[in-house]
Amino acid sequence: MKILQKQGDKQVMFADKVLKFTSSGKIKRRILMITDFAIYIVDPETDALKRRIALAAVDKMRLSELSDNFFSIIIPTEYDLLMASTRKTEIVTVLVEATKNASELEVVFSNRGC
Repeated sequence: MKILQKQGDKQVMFADKVLKFTSSGKIKRRILMITDFAIYIVDPETDALKRRIALAAVDKMRLSELSDNFFSIIIPTEYDLLMASTRKTEIVTVLVEATKNASELEVVFSNRGC
């Protein structure tokens, strides 16, 4: 993608379809892409970039304690992301690995906010 080159990202570490939950309770289909520098949220129907979050801005990940697919990405300087994916464990692993150089990503198990 041209947008990745423009932003300076070199490597896509993860990409898959996810469900994103809006603050109004709507469910949107999105593509979650994790690179060596950022998280990208892309609309699969229009291929439009909806959001770019620098990995350095991510404070923690909150995973549901239940056997469901819910997780949230906590970004103190912006609004948080609430999503669901059958590849939740893989997403956490990739994010922990991607943020290793910048800061240690805190992973919290809680049903609050998930």
